Amino acid sequence: MKMVKLICVLATLLLPHLAQANPIRIKDLVEFDGVRSNDLVGYGLVVGLNGTGDGLRNSPFTEDILGNILERLGVNVTGEQFRPNNVAAVLVTGALPPFARTGSSLDVTVSAIGDASSLLGGTLIMTPLKAADGDIYAVAQGTIIAGGASAAGDGAAVIQGVPTAGVIPSGATIEREVAFDFSGLSTVRLALRTPDFTTAERIERAINAAFSRHVAVMLDAGTVELDIHATQMRSPAHALGRVENIMVEPERRARVVVDQRSGTIVMGEDVRISRVAVSQGNLTLRIQEAPLVSQPNPFAEGETVVVPRTDVDIIEEPGIGLAEVNGGTSLSEVVAGLNALGVAPRDMIDILKSIKASGALHAEFIVR
Repeated sequence: MKMVKLICVLATLLLPHLAQANPIRIKDLVEFDGVRSNDLVGYGLVVGLNGTGDGLRNSPFTEDILGNILERLGVNVTGEQFRPNNVAAVLVTGALPPFARTGSSLDVTVSAIGDASSLLGGTLIMTPLKAADGDIYAVAQGTIIAGGASAAGDGAAVIQGVPTAGVIPSGATIEREVAFDFSGLSTVRLALRTPDFTTAERIERAINAAFSRHVAVMLDAGTVELDIHATQMRSPAHALGRVENIMVEPERRARVVVDQRSGTIVMGEDVRISRVAVSQGNLTLRIQEAPLVSQPNPFAEGETVVVPRTDVDIIEEPGIGLAEVNGGTSLSEVVAGLNALGVAPRDMIDILKSIKASGALHAEFIVR
């Protein structure tokens, strides 16, 4: 009930602001074609752990990479038996940002792949990072900042967070650039993060109005093409620098999002409900076992017998009866109508599902 009331209060407070135009920068609505990051991944070794590394007997790949690294450093370990517990095999991941230049740094994430219990305090040894084409674009190395902690004794263990994964801020150095002739582009496509015909058409009109000429055209609900030559700007970078700060009011879909685990309900301002009648009640079945033990008298012949005794009770809680929810023309009216039912948030989720199934809820219904 508190959650439903909270939704009603938020709707009342936010509705006057939602009614006004809320223009957003184009850079926050679209992705520019070709301007994207590239994922990187590498396989490396973390050393310096405080006895929380891989068990080499259970993770033989850790022993293999450790031997290879020592061999490259001039240490002959062929035929040697070594079982250190302060090393761990890890996968290193990162993203090469667009227009990254050689010598720049990027953050990387380090995750254990063996049976190491913690990477806290470890140091990642030089690890090459490859892209999908198999070429090396960066090299990572540095001290890991783990995201948790763990402590264990003979009879109990406590783990907080995820100590088997961590990050290295600016832990990788870019060694190779992605070949991309951005300055030679004649057209650039703007890909909408949320495809919508109305929003795409508004972006087209806003760009053409800003340049006072026809420079943009909507191709579909998710794409607007920009003619760089028609903008008469010095370069594509200058053109996009002007385009990305143009303000546009996006069109929003009517959506209802519910989280069944927490009982959270979120509605968009465009949600509408047709006139509908709702009845809701709860039926509880309670079964309780209370077995009775019957024993013979002392020194008498007989056996102990367990007599089952079951108590069954059916409780029907009073429901809301048959309540009418009038069709709402605004978010506040919709919430006020649902709030009048006087039910708990989790029951409200079931009611919304039923209203959607009946065809009276005119919005996209998303359950998480």
